[in-house]
Amino acid sequence: MPQLSRTDKDEYALVQRRLAACDWPTLEDSLWKHGYARTPQVLTEEECATLIAIYTESERFRKTINMERHRFGVGEYKYFAAPLPPLVQALRTSLYPPLAAIANRWMQALRLSEHFPPDLQAFLAQCHERGQTKPTPLLLHYEAEGYNCLHQDLYGEIAFPLQFVCFLSQPGKDYDGGEFLLVEQQPRAQSRGMAISPRQGEGLIFTTRFRPMPSKRGYARAQMRHGVSRVTSGSRYTLGIIFHDAQ
Repeated sequence: MPQLSRTDKDEYALVQRRLAACDWPTLEDSLWKHGYARTPQVLTEEECATLIAIYTESERFRKTINMERHRFGVGEYKYFAAPLPPLVQALRTSLYPPLAAIANRWMQALRLSEHFPPDLQAFLAQCHERGQTKPTPLLLHYEAEGYNCLHQDLYGEIAFPLQFVCFLSQPGKDYDGGEFLLVEQQPRAQSRGMAISPRQGEGLIFTTRFRPMPSKRGYARAQMRHGVSRVTSGSRYTLGIIFHDAQ
């Protein structure tokens, strides 16, 4: 992690305290039952505005994706370049340990051999050994008529099973529509859809690929994809935190 100024360290500590204060047993219970968990506010209105303002600073990003060009939807997203902004790094580093513990319990329940180390740097070292060296946290932007097709964020051989999105815009004020979508393909059953509209500064933890679903023989994998419904008016920004790096 890059050297931090005193101001950045204070900001980092604030984020750590907010995340530590979350009701992690309740969040984990929701992840097991539904494949997602909604957090309290983890970023202030001012911090959300700061991240939105970064979107126009091209030097902060390594890659820009026009979603319509790739038939991913209508909108745009930008992957941060290294080093990540301190606020983004603070979220990624602080969220990883509790999520790694949950991820390991999921792997055990599903009888999978994957095991995730307790801290982010050790996990990223594993990614880098496999050629996955590009940072994946990103900012996403949608205007009216924008949307994101259902997908999974997999960038190589290694994929951390949980990820995080923080909502930087205020629904009903900055934009309308644009619900966060999750669709679960239940084994031998029809799909289940969920539409979620967190408030500004709140976060959503959700599965990257699948969640453990109780079955007659223990647990089975329920595949899940995520996306964004059509924004009917306004402008919508979100911060995505993916823990594995890309090739």
